[in-house]
Amino acid sequence: MFAPNEAGETLRGLGWDISSAYSRTLGSFFPIGSVGHTGFTGTSIWMDPPTRTYVIILTNRVHPAGKGSVVDLRRRVSAIVGARLFGSDREPATGEAAAEAVAPANADTASGVKVQTGLDVLESDDWSPLRGKVVGLVTNQTGVDAEGRRNVALLAKAQGVRLQSIFAPEHGLDGLLDARVPHGTHPGTGLTIWSLYGNERRPTPAMLQGLDTLIFDIQDVGVRFYTYLTTLVYILEEAARHGVTVVVLDRPNPLTGVVVEGPVMDPDLRSFTAPHPIPVRSGMTMGEFAKMVVGERKIPVKLTVVPLERWERTMWFDQTGLPWVNPSPNIRTLTEALLYSGVGLLEATNLSVGRGTQMPFEVVGAPWISDPKGLADALNGLGMAGVTFQPVNFQPDSSVYAGQMVGGVRLVVTDRDALRPVTVGLTLGRTLLERYPAQFRAASIQNLLVNRSTIWALLRGDSLARLKQWAEADRASFLQRRASYLIYK
Repeated sequence: MFAPNEAGETLRGLGWDISSAYSRTLGSFFPIGSVGHTGFTGTSIWMDPPTRTYVIILTNRVHPAGKGSVVDLRRRVSAIVGARLFGSDREPATGEAAAEAVAPANADTASGVKVQTGLDVLESDDWSPLRGKVVGLVTNQTGVDAEGRRNVALLAKAQGVRLQSIFAPEHGLDGLLDARVPHGTHPGTGLTIWSLYGNERRPTPAMLQGLDTLIFDIQDVGVRFYTYLTTLVYILEEAARHGVTVVVLDRPNPLTGVVVEGPVMDPDLRSFTAPHPIPVRSGMTMGEFAKMVVGERKIPVKLTVVPLERWERTMWFDQTGLPWVNPSPNIRTLTEALLYSGVGLLEATNLSVGRGTQMPFEVVGAPWISDPKGLADALNGLGMAGVTFQPVNFQPDSSVYAGQMVGGVRLVVTDRDALRPVTVGLTLGRTLLERYPAQFRAASIQNLLVNRSTIWALLRGDSLARLKQWAEADRASFLQRRASYLIYK
């Protein structure tokens, strides 16, 4: 139901603004400044005072069986309303503002290079910056040196350094869990392993007690909604509160440091998968990201970044000479990491993105995709650079649609330098919405996209060219913000 909001001027005068995890089912599709309330039984009201608009949903999820959910109903209704009624007070960027930041990587320039990570640099310096310190190590299976040796073992034997505890992010210390991570004990050293992906996602005062320094050493995949970024933000914030120094041992952005792609998240939609207003692909290393977060949020923490040596922004991970370690259970290759930045946007919808198969993020499908060949032909007809689509049928053995045969497409990367996976992900979503409007729940793309202008453009059926313009609208502004925090050429 839509009607003029008689209370609009009063609410606007009060200056109400909603930025809460409890409001995002509707708030992520409504403009900043909208207000509302969702009820336990299913009722909800959401209002946007500046446009004098409100939406009311009257239903009862607990009748007659005492259970049920209206979360998806609320999301779909609010997404439709947001796309139809709300726009932007600006036009999407065109021309230079929407162009690539720099030329794409040249695969021939980095052959044979042996990059040193921050861990390698610290090790070669005989751990001197940590001498006399009591340290906690935030790490996982990716925390290895150039020879493949684990940082836990190296630090435990370092002269003059006392390693007191270990902190594990999502997927656990060995990167094998696709569930909540429990606290534990390290078998080789007997040290406590504190989970940062269980009941607590921030280090507590008890976890930090007695520590001088927290060392962060985790390989990222270069994608905003990968949760290791958020764990780093929480480490910086809690270290500041408790007077603990943070040392980030830098590692390469595996997708290069030159391509910046995808919409910048709306700042009020911060969450565990949206830690800071950056694009989907920021082209930054973890060390550079840490510097940006500390600088822009003015976090009063003593931060040291131990930089990479011999890394250049144009390098893909397989050009560094470093050993590849799967950063999580479903990203097993560099190609999957690249596709994850686009296909991952679709994961919150009612699609399988290949979890539970041998090709996670290389295939997309659902039981209701009745014409895989037609879908592949339609996508290939759009001429997207760097990728082709093949019709497939597959059966995941876990995750979404486990045990069911689904139809869909396989993404085959033909030119990784030319490929823009975020554009591919949005185009996939738009094409599925056109071909299967009654089945595809496109509104859930906003869970990881977290950008109102782009999701509105997708849901209201803007052209693909205009959709891409909205997705890249804030690139120039971000590049200006990013410039002062870059460490490498």
